[in-house]
Amino acid sequence: MVFLGPPGAGKGTQARELAQEWGVPHIATGDMLREAVAAGTPLGQDAKRYMDQGALVPDDVIVGVIAERLGKPDAKRGFLLDGFPRTIPQAEALRALLDSLGQPLDRVIFFDVSEAELLRRLTGRRVCRNCGATYHVVSAPSARPGVCDRCGGELYQRADDSEATVRNRLRVYATQTEPLLAYYRDRRLLSSVRGEGTIQTIGAALRQATATR
Repeated sequence: MVFLGPPGAGKGTQARELAQEWGVPHIATGDMLREAVAAGTPLGQDAKRYMDQGALVPDDVIVGVIAERLGKPDAKRGFLLDGFPRTIPQAEALRALLDSLGQPLDRVIFFDVSEAELLRRLTGRRVCRNCGATYHVVSAPSARPGVCDRCGGELYQRADDSEATVRNRLRVYATQTEPLLAYYRDRRLLSSVRGEGTIQTIGAALRQATATR
């Protein structure tokens, strides 16, 4: 199964819970790349060269790392892919990989969240300059505004959480990733879940979507 959605849509939160419930791995692209780098695999070393330069990791390297991960025993019963694919070429590469493994996709879930809600979620994050603890001005505020509960350090907004940066990230997503919705809809794999409300409400809708075709 693949989870699609813009940054801040809540894919990771739901994927972690559902993967644990189903006993399958939650495979997030960023985490997977970091694991491959830490393990020192040949593909991990290749990915590290790009990551160290601040460059995008090429599709063939990412697909190779995914192939390594899906080849592990815990993925034989299934998996949840979070953050991949992001483009049509990546989707085609994933299809070829899964065909070779004899594990075609069962479902693609799109988390539908309004831009206003995404901006609220993504721009509300605050980070402690001292210990790195994270908060959210609405959903998880510190006891005292601007002060870390853990160490008393100053809370600040990271540059990549600014409204201008977040809007740009959403534009990039819309340009590169939204065409995947039509791609998977044409293959009758796509289901949509409203990604707003409580975690429990979204989780219930997600389970309903995964239970029916």
